[in-house]
Amino acid sequence: MLNGINPDLPAQREVLQSLEPTVRELMQKHRDSRKLWMPSDLLPADEQSEPNHEEELRALRERARGLPDGVRVAIALNLLTEEGLPHFHRLVAVYMGHDGAWAEWNNLWTAEEDRHGCVLRDYVRDARVFNMKALEEMQFQYIESGFNPDWKDDPYRLLAYTSLQEKATQTSHANAGRLAGNYEPKLQKILAHICADESRHYVFYRDSFSAVMKLDSNRALHALAAVAPALAMPGHNIAGFAQMSEVERRAGIYGPREYLRLVEDLVKHWAIDKMDGLSAMGRAAQDKVMQLPKRLSRMADYVESKAHSRSFSFEFIYQRAFEMAGG
Repeated sequence: MLNGINPDLPAQREVLQSLEPTVRELMQKHRDSRKLWMPSDLLPADEQSEPNHEEELRALRERARGLPDGVRVAIALNLLTEEGLPHFHRLVAVYMGHDGAWAEWNNLWTAEEDRHGCVLRDYVRDARVFNMKALEEMQFQYIESGFNPDWKDDPYRLLAYTSLQEKATQTSHANAGRLAGNYEPKLQKILAHICADESRHYVFYRDSFSAVMKLDSNRALHALAAVAPALAMPGHNIAGFAQMSEVERRAGIYGPREYLRLVEDLVKHWAIDKMDGLSAMGRAAQDKVMQLPKRLSRMADYVESKAHSRSFSFEFIYQRAFEMAGG
């Protein structure tokens, strides 16, 4: 349960409750736009398999042998992040409640997200991409370590976070799939399915937070200004997360430059610059959010200017060393 350090919580809960009809409309729009798929649609594993199934598995493993280690690291990080789902179901339940429309969304969202970790794990097992024991130990440690962001008992921060995070996850899957597709089209197809889900989840959270901002602009902007400058990506508690994230950045999959672009897109979509009638707190938050793209651009420039060619190695790929350029 939330511990009551947020004096605005009762008023925020009233806003969230008043938006339940909107949430149900967004949920129905989401259902209408999706084509529900299952992991076995992409990676069949039936008892009564097709005659050529084993041959297809051998061909898949042969193609996967060509995946560069940098791409393997990105797939490992994306898989581990997806398997952190228990943390996020819990957080949504704690911040948004255990009944009503928000809870219905949480259960729907969790059911859809659960397939992502399943299909990626099925793929890496079928394709023999990793030292699985090492990867499983990382997953165990991540789940055991928990994920408890300092959101000050503010449910608006959860919605701001998920708007940003879902877009970031979509970007990471899309770019990893683009690179993987040069070697293994099956993996690209799997990541495309996951990416499409993440895109729809992003739209739900983005539009939900937009509705909150219309009803409670000052508090919503304050929440966004608190979360957006330093987004703690899912999985940051994973052992070796910083090194794995650096591999993704150098590969052009996800890093400060990609985060800058998604913040710019959201600031434009929400028309933050046009919000008026704000309190002093709201105006301060608005200014902070509007200045964020410049700050993120400087950060991206700095990171790229300081990065030099570097060697990486990870236990889940048998400590093979591989070199990556800095830019």
